[in-house]
Amino acid sequence: MGRLVVTHSTYLEGLIPLLQKLAADPAIDTVTPAVIGRVRGRSEGLRLRISAPIRGGHKLVARRGGSVQEVFVVTDLGREDLQSRLDGLR
Repeated sequence: MGRLVVTHSTYLEGLIPLLQKLAADPAIDTVTPAVIGRVRGRSEGLRLRISAPIRGGHKLVARRGGSVQEVFVVTDLGREDLQSRLDGLR
């Protein structure tokens, strides 16, 4: 079971419960939400997608409405395996 690092005072609405489920996966080591920003487009509901590989894992992008938040996941899982786990969180 991994751990969820809670370091910010603000998160996208509904993101923390999803990340707690992801961190409970035995293949996940650490989940760290990071910077929040604004985007031009709007996203219906909360969406998580893999953005880029990082050393030791993947960077995710969480979108809700006109906001975006980076999430870093440390894991040995490949992109496809992680994406299937993200799709199963809903």
